[in-house]
Amino acid sequence: MSKLRPPPQTLLDKYRGGDFHPLYTTSVTVRGGEAAHGRASGIAISDDGELLVELRLPVELGGTGGGTNPEQLFAAGYAACFHGALSMLAGRAGLSIPEASVTATVSFGRDPVDGLFSLKADINIHLPGLDKAVAEELVRNTERLCPYSKMAQGGIESVVALTQ
Repeated sequence: MSKLRPPPQTLLDKYRGGDFHPLYTTSVTVRGGEAAHGRASGIAISDDGELLVELRLPVELGGTGGGTNPEQLFAAGYAACFHGALSMLAGRAGLSIPEASVTATVSFGRDPVDGLFSLKADINIHLPGLDKAVAEELVRNTERLCPYSKMAQGGIESVVALTQ
């Protein structure tokens, strides 16, 4: 087994192309499971088989719990991405942040605009031992780099298509 290491700093190099340039693509498929409902009894599996989770509706939404849910998965992705971007920028600046942590809190709730559903995400960054002004600048720059932050603030390009 090879030693785990952070991604190369070259990922921070600016891209100058005219179109979106994918660096990594993955797919996750959800099937409905016992209740034929992805949120209540779904199974999520990635195209490479590395992700395999049972989805369960949280008790707070009338479910039984006992599995993960889309909000937890989104929060994990957001926190991991933000932490990774934070670490890369800190490394580039010569800052050591071994005790850094990022907590993403995602709420599923009612949307006052259309009366249906929406998500709200709060990101809390803990940078012990770092000067406050330096930490604030690092967080601001991370917001500009992290694709989850960019998506949360400005939307995401998305195509919804029926395949049969």
